Amino acid sequence: MRILLLGSGGREHALAWKLSQSVWTNPLYIAPGNPGTAQCGVNVNLKLSDFDAIGKFCIYEKIEMVIVGPEEPLVNGLYDYFKGNEELAAIHFIGPSKNGAQLEGSKAFAKAFMMRHNIPTAGYREFTTDNYEEGIKYLGEHPLPIVLKADGLAAGKGVVICQSHLEAIAEFELMIQRAKFGEASKKVVVEQFLTGIELSVFVLTDGKSYLTLPEAKDYKRIGVGDKGLMTGGMGAVSPVPIATPDFMQKVDERIIKPTVDGLHEEGIEYTGFIFFGLINVNGDPFVIEYNCRMGDPETEVVIPRLENDLVGLCVAASQKELHLVKIQADPRSAATVVAVSRGYPAGYNKGEEITGLNENYGKQTQIFHAGTKEEDGKIVTDGGRVFCVTSFGENMEEAVNTSLDVLQYVTYDGIYFRNDIGFEFIGK
Repeated sequence: MRILLLGSGGREHALAWKLSQSVWTNPLYIAPGNPGTAQCGVNVNLKLSDFDAIGKFCIYEKIEMVIVGPEEPLVNGLYDYFKGNEELAAIHFIGPSKNGAQLEGSKAFAKAFMMRHNIPTAGYREFTTDNYEEGIKYLGEHPLPIVLKADGLAAGKGVVICQSHLEAIAEFELMIQRAKFGEASKKVVVEQFLTGIELSVFVLTDGKSYLTLPEAKDYKRIGVGDKGLMTGGMGAVSPVPIATPDFMQKVDERIIKPTVDGLHEEGIEYTGFIFFGLINVNGDPFVIEYNCRMGDPETEVVIPRLENDLVGLCVAASQKELHLVKIQADPRSAATVVAVSRGYPAGYNKGEEITGLNENYGKQTQIFHAGTKEEDGKIVTDGGRVFCVTSFGENMEEAVNTSLDVLQYVTYDGIYFRNDIGFEFIGK
């Protein structure tokens, strides 16, 4: 099967790594890809915003399946573009319609959807310039802490947790009046703060049936002990100890099934992955957010644990046959630790040579590229999150320590990584 995978980060390297192992795959193209994905297939220089160029490439190369890694092309309607073109409509497409992608593209849409289908989530209100003064008054009376969310896409950085009313009002003004997150914060969702342990749950759905993939927990803050600025993700672990059978049954009955059924009932086209950002509050699951794709860096632990053929799963999804399939997962623990550039998530340098990438660190470890590029025959840094090291272990501590050991040998000037991924579950 001739496959095109869209994206260029660690998530896409993990997906490409898995797709390349399938007997179905021949060939695999990745656009635009990175030096890591080049080891799994053929990188193609396409911009994800250029739908016409993507379409022409698919026609020329007789692509049979498109798998979309990041959210932006989906939110901007790539699925609809394909289905509205006679020459592209028959291609198996893994990713939701523009309407379905609103689950991630609009916090207000997602909240209203959850309200309609009685899916447990934090209480909320939404505000724009039209009811700005009402929002100021609401914030002044809101219990602390207060969660502010930019309605649209903000590269994973559109959420602010405020510890005082003064801070909340100042951030509210920055978001709405001064466009702190650009168009994304023209509308702001003010949300109740929930206390508990967060985790990520993923499903692959054909629009009616669904399969639940291995769960994961990621670590967003830059500093040890989950302190400091928010990032795109500093690491992840899978499985998650709090995801007990009883808890996951609640997740399935109260959240996953109502979500998939709700999409179907509302006639929303959705074939692809749904990310459920959850929080466990005293044993009960609540939805913090939806994403319309796999998470990053969670993909880098979920996909290695997946024992099914990924192409086969995607074919089953596109042919509405997921009810015939069962998920098989590696019972071992997996942990990924992300290496970032000095200064991230603020300003950072690029072009630092990375050494040790091509050594053999054993079958239990895989390095996934994220912000890298090839320059004069060398692999150099090209982003804030540079690469991640994923390792297996008989338990979480062993998996984390194996990744940390490898990070002593794969390095570059200014490398930083957290050494406490999985900390709340280790040694307990």
